[in-house]
Amino acid sequence: MNSKKLSQAEILLIIIFALVPLFINLPYHINIFLSWEGAFRMSQGQIPFRDFGSPIGGVYWIVPAVFFKIFGPQMISLIKAQVFINIVSGIAFRSILNSLKFNPNAKFIAVIVFILSYSFINFWPWYNHSVIVYELIALSFLLKHFNREKYTYLDRQLIFSSFFSVCAFLTKQDAGAMTIIICVILLLYISITENKWASLSIYVLAILIFTSIYIFATDSLGFGYWFNHGQSPHNSRVHLSDLVEEFLSASQWIKFYMFLMILLSFRYLAGWKNYIKDKKVVIPILLTFGILTEAVIFAVTSYVPPDNNIFFHAFAIGFILNAIIDLNPVIQKSSYFITTLFLVLLWWSPNYWKYTKIIFTPAKTKSKSGIISTENIVDRNSYILHNDDPGIPPEEWKTCNFSTLARITLPASTIDGINRIKQLNLIRNIKNPVILNMSELTTLAVEIPYKLETGRDYPLWFHLGVGMFNRQAEMFESRISKSYYDLVLFEYIPSLNNFYPFRVRDKLLNYYNPIDSFPAPRKGETQGIIEVFQKKTDK
Repeated sequence: MNSKKLSQAEILLIIIFALVPLFINLPYHINIFLSWEGAFRMSQGQIPFRDFGSPIGGVYWIVPAVFFKIFGPQMISLIKAQVFINIVSGIAFRSILNSLKFNPNAKFIAVIVFILSYSFINFWPWYNHSVIVYELIALSFLLKHFNREKYTYLDRQLIFSSFFSVCAFLTKQDAGAMTIIICVILLLYISITENKWASLSIYVLAILIFTSIYIFATDSLGFGYWFNHGQSPHNSRVHLSDLVEEFLSASQWIKFYMFLMILLSFRYLAGWKNYIKDKKVVIPILLTFGILTEAVIFAVTSYVPPDNNIFFHAFAIGFILNAIIDLNPVIQKSSYFITTLFLVLLWWSPNYWKYTKIIFTPAKTKSKSGIISTENIVDRNSYILHNDDPGIPPEEWKTCNFSTLARITLPASTIDGINRIKQLNLIRNIKNPVILNMSELTTLAVEIPYKLETGRDYPLWFHLGVGMFNRQAEMFESRISKSYYDLVLFEYIPSLNNFYPFRVRDKLLNYYNPIDSFPAPRKGETQGIIEVFQKKTDK
């Protein structure tokens, strides 16, 4: 296939697939409240670690905050931000393959795998995805630096690589640290084989400078507390036994790719002394094995959602196809290329079929008994009329007239509950109500509205032991016992371990009156109830 046309098609496909979420209504996404509130706070001028605390770095919210400033603090603005992020990630991945000088056919297939397996399924910004995007950008600049004919001490490609490595680390520590480690390994290889140590030194120095600037531009004390989890008790989220367990009991695809990569690399063993200095041979091996190793670690340290680490597929496929084509160039023929492309599309069909299958799915009707069923059809999709799923059926999710949730669907019962809150006398009669919103309906800060609490010790999210610690729980309990808040929203999720602290709810039940409750916008086994508490007037 013509390499120029393939290159143009790559960019076009990256953009087209990234734009898809803009043309459909989407359900309220689980845990997206964290993305919204962080972006909203930063768009209002709040600074991480000074105005709010979080165990992840504030860099994650920069892009969503910019989109909030441009388009307003709506959920749809987060989707627009993710469109931009997906385009950037695709271009960065493509740039990496270009720098590795992969065969154009292998590169095109790898880009398709990247789109279908990773970027296309991410409609919403999330820190576990954004950190990988920053990593891709850092790697793309580093590889461009390697391909320069002349090394300069202050090469902008190397400085950019350092900057985005820091962005990755200040988005999420685990993948961010792996980004720096992979870059250092690649730089060590170049330094040893070419006896040029300046690049490694400048990269490390730039890392320290950029990190220091961020710490002192935010709040050094707040950074030290939140980013290092300076609250006792704190347990490490990764142990060697966890990594061994993940690798040996799972990680089938990763081990399969390693198997193929090692087989395809055997051909270099005989003349390894000649190949060891060949960047075109060694750097792809180091980089791809580094990505596979990172994927194993990421599966342990960042386990929600469970497919966070599937960025490795595209790297592995790119390496394997490039090696196979190098061994057997006949595969580049159009017929073989089209067949390979078809098989890749078939391989990743679940990721796009779920958006197109509605065309082929029989319409559901409601019987006189009120049961939703597929009329006159009994098959594997309809033979069970009831199940134990506590989630609200999809047909009961509706769009609403809230400005921040335009084109987002929520359960009708959740919409009704929000409307009841907005009609409370307390909300309508008090000019600046003091509200603690310990729920995922964070957009109420705009809809009601009310002023968000701030402070170095104030947590952005309320997962006890993850997003806040005992010190913060005690702070809320103290304020509740003193009737500090006019209104409290608490999301009770019994199946999640202190996702919203149970101990705070216990204090609320003692000091506040529960006046309403309604379902949270969740699906599946983590369904929750949003409880509305008003402070007692009789003291």
